[in-house]
Order: sequence, then structure tokens, then C-alpha cells
Amino acid sequence: RNEMIDITSEVEEVAKEVKEGVVTVFVPHTTAAVTINENADEDVKDDILKKLSELIPQNDSYEHSEGNSDAHLKSSVIGCSINVIVKNGKLVLGTWQGIYFCEFDGPRDRKVIVKC
Repeated sequence: RNEMIDITSEVEEVAKEVKEGVVTVFVPHTTAAVTINENADEDVKDDILKKLSELIPQNDSYEHSEGNSDAHLKSSVIGCSINVIVKNGKLVLGTWQGIYFCEFDGPRDRKVIVKC
């Protein structure tokens, strides 16, 4: 139900078409998000998901009747878009940074929009 998927390589493919500029990554879903974080240690993803679940539990006294209020809250906290600078056709990310699609109400069919 909760997952972080490294989409850095997919975004890099789009960025190859741009010499200089900015790439926007947008998630058009209210129960998913996108973020930049460490991609060298898998434990970081697990820690993020664990802490989000502790802070925003799936079952709480939510008013929303679909049973996925926690996913809406997590999406709002993380955010639905990021911008990354592109230089010489490459993403300008830190050594340990990667781009993650964050699923908080899965599994579902999702899409990510990348615009240069």
C-alpha cells in the first residue's frame, strides 16, 4: 500500500533532450507524491515510510469515508511536484540523491508527468 519507487533514470531519459533548463516532475494523484531523497541506502525509504505511518496512521478518526485519508495527508505533506535543474542534458542532483514516486494508497495504476 505504501511504497517509494526510484524514478530517477526515467526522469533522466527525458532530461537528455534538454541542454540547459529545469525539469518539473508532477504527480496528478491525491494519494501519491514525489520527492527527492537518498537513493544509496534502501533503509532510508523504509525509514521515511515507517515514520510517515507512525505520524499519519491508516486508521484514525478521519471524516473521509473512503478509508484512505492517511494517503491524502501523506501526499499533502510530501507534495505533488518537484523541480530539478538540468545542465548539459543531466539532472543536477547531489551525489546520493534520487527522485522517488511515493505511493500511499496502492497498488494502483499511476502516472507521472515530466515536463522540461
